[in-house]
Amino acid sequence: MPAVFLKDRSFIRVAGAEAETFLHNLITTDLVSLAADEVRPGALLTPQGKILFDFMIRRDGPDFLIETDAEQREGLLKRLTLYRLRAKIDFTPLELEGVTVAWGDAAGEGPRDSRFLKAGIVLTRTPGEHGHDDRALYDDLRIANGIAVSERDFALQDAFPHDVLMDLNGGLGFRKGCYIGQEVVSRMHHRGTTRRRVVIVAGSADLPASGTELIAGGKPMGSLGSVDGNKGLAIIRIDRAGEAMAAGTPILAGDIEVSVSLPAWSGLTFPAPADEASA
Repeated sequence: MPAVFLKDRSFIRVAGAEAETFLHNLITTDLVSLAADEVRPGALLTPQGKILFDFMIRRDGPDFLIETDAEQREGLLKRLTLYRLRAKIDFTPLELEGVTVAWGDAAGEGPRDSRFLKAGIVLTRTPGEHGHDDRALYDDLRIANGIAVSERDFALQDAFPHDVLMDLNGGLGFRKGCYIGQEVVSRMHHRGTTRRRVVIVAGSADLPASGTELIAGGKPMGSLGSVDGNKGLAIIRIDRAGEAMAAGTPILAGDIEVSVSLPAWSGLTFPAPADEASA
């Protein structure tokens, strides 16, 4: 079974007596409940609750390892340093390059990605190069399970954590104390005002390029992110998609008619027009 090396990933080690407290009070992830054999998504938000940086985080003995896109690492490191003040913490960018993701029989004993676990898939993330299978295999798996990544499926500072299902995949802690952007995120969660969500897109033919708008009845609902043949991901207004499906109105990506579905593991459904009227 596949083991795919993702070269474009980098690591920051966070060490020190106050590392857990510092991070727990800064990022979206609940670190108190983070197990040693688990990797969870997380984000550092703007005060307005939007994703400024996204990453995966794990324990490494008494330390934490933050795995992020290589192009984000320098900016994230600077932002973490800005918030450190007098806390007893050290940030070290690791020379180690890339991460290997493996699933099925190749998964081994490494820490498991909580996003895929929600979909019933054991996928491990091991720093360094330990596999040579085609990157497309991982992207196929990610798209099939509705797992969005920044800059391919959404722009940083443009999406809320709920938009990319972080409220459902282990990336948001709702029983922890305050963190940057927490008030906005908590309000969205408890008021049920989330309208944008990741959906899996299936086209009647190969999909057009990433960034193409999805439109139904002249109303835009979002745009394509990752695309692989006739499959892809998009972050869309699910209320508008629900209206279109209820009315039998075609949803188009360019000239291609598409269907959209919410990831099965999410437990989400498209709101019907009656649901919207009573909300």
